[in-house]
Amino acid sequence: MNAVTERVRALRYAAARVSLTPLLVRAGIFLTVLVGLVLAYPSEVLLGQPLLALVAVAVLPAVGPRRVWPTFAALVTVGGWLVATDGYGRPIALWRLLAVAAVLYLTHTLCALAAVLPYDAVVDPDLIVRWLARAGGVLLATFVLGVLLVEVGGLGGDTGHQAATVVGLLVAVAVAALLGWLLRRR
Repeated sequence: MNAVTERVRALRYAAARVSLTPLLVRAGIFLTVLVGLVLAYPSEVLLGQPLLALVAVAVLPAVGPRRVWPTFAALVTVGGWLVATDGYGRPIALWRLLAVAAVLYLTHTLCALAAVLPYDAVVDPDLIVRWLARAGGVLLATFVLGVLLVEVGGLGGDTGHQAATVVGLLVAVAVAALLGWLLRRR
């Protein structure tokens, strides 16, 4: 019985030490995952009972950002996108695609931040602002590059450009080689 009492006492002590900033970061994770799921899934699915399951999917990465749950939530979001486009015939809109990609990236970066923040951390608000500003810069650069690539991809009409395909493949190989080199360098 003493072991149970000690565990309850330790849990109370830990709950009393929780600070606001890590909880806000985890609330941000929940909101970004939920927004991503709402953007990805068709409205017919959201109006039914699967909404409770999607809310549970949004809670999981907020509770366990170091575990497999952020990846699981991203896969469920992408699965919803595929269900909406293939199963329900929703046309692919650039704004929705960019919004889902942005929310997936924000979820990823907030989970990375939450993974290193203990629940009782005292965090300077400038850290969170700089973290989110850097994420915003990455998103802005990605949006600009993505829109430019979509425009370049539409220049060839239905035939497409073989040169653009080869250049894209070379860029993908170069990025993979750079990441491999950076990994070996550590």
